[in-house]
Amino acid sequence: MLTRATALLAPAIDREPLPAAGGLVVAGDLSGATGLGEGARLMLGALTRLGVPAWPMDTGATGSGPDADGGGAALPPGAPLVLHVNAPMLPMALLRLPRRTARGRRVIGYWAWELPSVPPDWAIGAGFVHEIWVPSRFTAAAVESLLPGRVRVVPHPLAISPPVPSRLDRLAFGLPDDAVVILVSLNLASSLERKNPYAAIAAFREAFGDRPDRVLVLKVGNPSHFPSEFAQLAEAAAAPNIRLETRTLKRADNYALIAAADIVLSLHRSEGFGLVPAEAMLLGKPVIATGWSGNMDFMDGENSALVGYRLVPAHDPRGVYEVAGAVWAEPDEAGAIAHLRRLADDATARQALGQRACEAAMARLGVDALAEAVRSLGLPVPGSTVV
Repeated sequence: MLTRATALLAPAIDREPLPAAGGLVVAGDLSGATGLGEGARLMLGALTRLGVPAWPMDTGATGSGPDADGGGAALPPGAPLVLHVNAPMLPMALLRLPRRTARGRRVIGYWAWELPSVPPDWAIGAGFVHEIWVPSRFTAAAVESLLPGRVRVVPHPLAISPPVPSRLDRLAFGLPDDAVVILVSLNLASSLERKNPYAAIAAFREAFGDRPDRVLVLKVGNPSHFPSEFAQLAEAAAAPNIRLETRTLKRADNYALIAAADIVLSLHRSEGFGLVPAEAMLLGKPVIATGWSGNMDFMDGENSALVGYRLVPAHDPRGVYEVAGAVWAEPDEAGAIAHLRRLADDATARQALGQRACEAAMARLGVDALAEAVRSLGLPVPGSTVV
């Protein structure tokens, strides 16, 4: 209902926009701790490195708003607008931006989705874009029917500026130096069911019991968003060798937490891309992950410890991932346990896998796809030789 209502009020896009010129306008929740917001920030940074002019616009709670001073009038005519806002909320985002923002320019939706098909209301948002960019082939297949032939895979260009951890060490996170530390990262503002931390806890407990030299860290973002879910998660994590990290950390401190871990574990049911596994790989960490969905664009059996799975009907108690006929993965616990024990017991194997992970992520998550997407709009890419 919200999508339909805002679609009636949102400014329509031009049927024939002006030819692309000037650079790109990148809009999204630039101040928010969301995957789409991080994608927008990564794109802005990569465009700067490529020498492509870019103008940021914040659609979040502290965003521009329809009456912001300057706004659309300050943008160069014809500069395409890339909206890192999923289809159902895209009309609302257009309402939040200065009213002239979309006029006369190509509008591109940068969308992420974690199921093989999209809900019906996505078709409404598709009416407000000329084309769609997505972070993975998995998401591309899900949205292709909305704008056939106008969907482009543009992975997050993480490798152009790899993660740089702060100086925080294990002591800063209350972690022992003599233990093997396994990190699971999730955000309660996203879907708990999709991230599947209970499977990670169960696999860890079965693999190591209460061993003090094996420690599981659950990095939980936004625990106050769903207090009852967090309380249940905390109860499940009540073990002497499981730690909860709920502080809101700066980006570099988040990277430091990943760097402090020996293994990163993601028993997700589905991912549109998989930012945390990708960042961990770039930091040279071995990753154990479900071998299905968007992360398979940069992960394989050589650079990661992939966990087998079976596909089951997707069911999300929050209702976000309730799409008729949709499926997602149920990872194999026995496979996860075997990977955990093998890597925890073999530091040499961990180091070798982490090195292969870093090399693969650097090769597959570069800037080439973004540079090609910009060129496809008719814009020059001065720094296209950047790797």
